[in-house]
Amino acid sequence: MEIEILGICGSPIKGGNTEAFLKESLKAAEATGDVRTELITLAGKEIKDCRHCNWCVKKQEEGKFCAQKDDMVEIYPEILKADALLLASPVYVSRLSGYMACFSDRFRVFGIGNVYCRRLRNKVGGALAVAWGRNNGLETTLLSITSTFLVNEMIPVGPPLNLGSPFGATGLASENGTGKFDPEDKLGVLRDEYGVKGARALGKRVAEIAKLIKAGEAELSHLS
Repeated sequence: MEIEILGICGSPIKGGNTEAFLKESLKAAEATGDVRTELITLAGKEIKDCRHCNWCVKKQEEGKFCAQKDDMVEIYPEILKADALLLASPVYVSRLSGYMACFSDRFRVFGIGNVYCRRLRNKVGGALAVAWGRNNGLETTLLSITSTFLVNEMIPVGPPLNLGSPFGATGLASENGTGKFDPEDKLGVLRDEYGVKGARALGKRVAEIAKLIKAGEAELSHLS
């Protein structure tokens, strides 16, 4: 039974540390077998914030999630068809990026929409965060992402406790989080061996739980 995992990179930098970190997690998920992955970067995309206009409460239609016309129009169907989500954000001012904040706010269409309400229920979610320095807000960023999962009745999972935070995978983009870096190396997070192991472990864990849930749902459907 094949599953689909969608990775969303909430960094404004294409091909940067956050995207590289997310790719490690997605590759590890694929390596478990019977997993298809897709990565969408929000860099360069127009993702407006939720206006709380409540259009989705009464006016949603099949294929039309939100009143706003921006790049979420193409992303919403990808979210819906995925069995699991991996959301990755850089740490900005001890929190998630504005890109990721706007993106996750737009999940309101799944929370209260008259057509798509609760359609993310039982999907698996994994959070990833990349910071320049140690103790700069990694866990607060992860918790913000995890809140998106919980509000939408998703199943949040984390890596093993010996490989990072219980709330998700964390990576440091400078040497040991000290701020030291090689200006020729634009992907310092890949030198954070401990962090990369956590990202890979998270990808495997997300794939494992998503497979269990999909198989369980199929069995329950068969029994009923």
